[in-house]
Amino acid sequence: MKCYAYDAFFETIANKTRLEMIDALKDKSMSVSELCNTLNQEQSKISHNLKILTDCRVLYVKKKGKQRIYSVNKETILPLIKLVEEHVRKNCKTCSKRK
Repeated sequence: MKCYAYDAFFETIANKTRLEMIDALKDKSMSVSELCNTLNQEQSKISHNLKILTDCRVLYVKKKGKQRIYSVNKETILPLIKLVEEHVRKNCKTCSKRK
């Protein structure tokens, strides 16, 4: 695997808005408007970042009527997020103090 693959993946998720979106979707699926309300962000910003996250399969999207419902990739991303959270909780003194 080339270093570019790591760069592309971490660049995709290492964005405050995208991390907030992933966090918001960890426990339940949401539509674009629900995400906008939850994160208090404009639809254009949310939609732009949803495209990036779905292109990398960090999030999945399903059509439900006219709505698009987004969810976290439970096979790979959710376990990765849980591992990062555990690492921070156990090992990262600086990170665990941030909110």
